[in-house]
Amino acid sequence: MRRSEGFRAARHLCRAMRLSGEGACGRRSRQGRLRDRQSWSGTGAQGPIFLIVPLTFARRGFCYVAQIHHWQQSETDMAFELPDLPYAHDALASKGMSKETLEYHHDLHHKAYVDNGNKLIAGTEWDGKSMEEIIRGTYDKSAVAQNGIFNNISQLWNHNQFWKMMTPNDSKMPGELESAIADSFGSVDKFKEEFAAAGAGQFGSGWAWLVKDTDGGLKVTKTENGVNPLCFGQTALLGLDVWEHSYYIDFRNKRPAYITNFLDNLVNWENVASRM
Repeated sequence: MRRSEGFRAARHLCRAMRLSGEGACGRRSRQGRLRDRQSWSGTGAQGPIFLIVPLTFARRGFCYVAQIHHWQQSETDMAFELPDLPYAHDALASKGMSKETLEYHHDLHHKAYVDNGNKLIAGTEWDGKSMEEIIRGTYDKSAVAQNGIFNNISQLWNHNQFWKMMTPNDSKMPGELESAIADSFGSVDKFKEEFAAAGAGQFGSGWAWLVKDTDGGLKVTKTENGVNPLCFGQTALLGLDVWEHSYYIDFRNKRPAYITNFLDNLVNWENVASRM
């Protein structure tokens, strides 16, 4: 709705409410003060349409609207959106992840999960739920192939985390995280070996994870396709996408080299530590 149309509509609403006795528009008393300053909202077939903010002044026979908001609720009001990368597309190029990879991976693949996920949940019981609720609620531990809603929303969530788990800046592992890794794996090097083995050993598409398990300890896991730690009550500290679209432009079929580069050059260890 254009601004002029909004104010014309508000003027008609004010006149109608004044005649009906709802008084939302307000009129002056003999002393010139505003007699009624209530706000009013109308409801249409798809939800609230107008909200008239309490007025500051009015004059006889005409109503001045201080502010009017117009909106319609639809299946896209609560839609998930593609988040911006936390850095420029070429920011990781010197560290082994090219601008072309991020243009394909973020702008096309990640966006497809957003678009498809929104279409699939529209009008269902999952419409308006959080990603975490949808993932936990639609995961079927007995199924080999998960349903479309789960696949797209879980991949949306996975990628939202993935971009933040990398940084173009030099990142040093905080002491708290280093100690926790040493307690669970013996050393940082042992952790990296186990993580790399999980990523390289994931047959086909999937993810490698460092998680905080339900007992509070740290653990390396791998999951197929879009399955993630939320499905098992775990906290994802670090995740690596080992789908081919994540590395084929830069590393071709050399997944182990991609994993080593990720651990040595790309991980935002401060972000990992913040998830503990």
